[in-house]
Amino acid sequence: MTEPVSPAREIAAGYATDGAALELGTVVVEGMADPSAKVRIPLAMMNRHGLIAGATGTGKTKTLQVIAEQLSAAGVPVVMADIKGDLSGLSRPGTTNDKVASRAADTGDDWTPAGSTVEFVSLGTEGIGVPIRATITSFGPILLSKVLGLNATQESVLGLIFHWADSRGLALLDLKDLRAVIAHLLSDEGKAELKGIGGVSAATAGVILRALTNLEADGGDTFFGEPEIDPSDLLRVNADGTGVITLFELGQQAARPVLFSTFLMWILADLFEFLPEAGDIDKPKLVFIFDESHLLFTDSSKAFEEQVVQTVKLIRSKGVGVFFCSQQPTDIPNEVLSQLGARIQHALRAFTPDDQKALSKTVRTYPTTKTYDLEEALTSLGTGEAIVTVLSEKGAPTPVAWTMLRAPRSLMDTIGPDAITAAATASGLQAKYGPTIDRESAYEKLNAKVLVEQAAPQASAPVPTAKKEKEEPGMVQEVLGNSAVKSFLRSAASAAGREITRSIFGTARRKR
Repeated sequence: MTEPVSPAREIAAGYATDGAALELGTVVVEGMADPSAKVRIPLAMMNRHGLIAGATGTGKTKTLQVIAEQLSAAGVPVVMADIKGDLSGLSRPGTTNDKVASRAADTGDDWTPAGSTVEFVSLGTEGIGVPIRATITSFGPILLSKVLGLNATQESVLGLIFHWADSRGLALLDLKDLRAVIAHLLSDEGKAELKGIGGVSAATAGVILRALTNLEADGGDTFFGEPEIDPSDLLRVNADGTGVITLFELGQQAARPVLFSTFLMWILADLFEFLPEAGDIDKPKLVFIFDESHLLFTDSSKAFEEQVVQTVKLIRSKGVGVFFCSQQPTDIPNEVLSQLGARIQHALRAFTPDDQKALSKTVRTYPTTKTYDLEEALTSLGTGEAIVTVLSEKGAPTPVAWTMLRAPRSLMDTIGPDAITAAATASGLQAKYGPTIDRESAYEKLNAKVLVEQAAPQASAPVPTAKKEKEEPGMVQEVLGNSAVKSFLRSAASAAGREITRSIFGTARRKR
């Protein structure tokens, strides 16, 4: 007589894989974990995106660590944000203790300490990691509007200003370039140009200029400029076949977390433009993890959300997986949430009516299950436990599994700022991105134009109006005729034919 299959093993059967997979943990039924009932995510499904959610203190960060270290071991590069400063331990082997040993026994994990190759980078030059920058031109008007807190009207005006600068060959590399362009358009000389780009009001342009000034006063000028991050540096694999984890630390930008998360969104959009189509592959080329991802969508414009949805939908075909991490699934817009194939839901709190609504909505996003009362389960999960459903190798949702997650094999603690600084200093990327480059751009060109005009001798005799209109060059001719601009155009022509092509988020890719 055949022995009946236990509920835990019946659930685990839905997570069986033929190919490589990430081990999450084991199934829990009626409070007991079955070490033989494994819960896995097929590696080939990691580019179908995912969500990691749960209240503070429920173990989300350790889940991120478990996923990142296994991806690295499987040869998949990872980009992630260390918002709270507690993921640097990924770079060191972990240490065992009674809790780790007990968790290893409950999850059937042959636990051994192991660290990963971690590249510590910072947004701008004020952090302790290798400085990473973007040019204003590449960042684009939609993402910059998100950073500046502009409304929809102001966002559209900023887009017109970008278009005006693009059309006149005025490279916007850092904040002073954009300030110079707006200041020119607000000047007596530029008022006609301002009217000619869509009837932009001087008041709106002035609001944008003040927002830029405030951003610069807060230290925002340190992460706009050159050298700009090369996407290929985020896709590195070591000689031993393991993937490099690029860890962005918040550093001095703790007061501007929205800027931090928006910058990461720009990197994702840049990767989309950089990578070729990949189709169905055995493992992703890169997995991108957004911690505290609710910051992306707080007070975001409709245009911004639409572009996030488009990016998430399309970047899967480039072989990139995106995981969002937040406290509530409701922090993520429905259009984005519907694209996330894996759900790892840690405990939720239900202390307020809004919490109860969020709990009910979360339950409805899971497949039906006869094994668990999901509303009760989601408020009863212990630390390091989660309600899980992912996509099987066939692309179908797996059964809902109350999962005891395995312990990270890397250090579950920070390594400290001194160690991070030392690692960044020794990095091969330091020589490439450490020094700041300030080449000729819009600021220098517009200033040079003003100086030339001021130095020009005034004609002693009046010039007839008709003749003057015929001979006086327009703004485009003046800028292009400037010696500094000619020098820039010559260098641009010899530098691999760089050109501006705006696409997702209005970002710009330069041919590399």
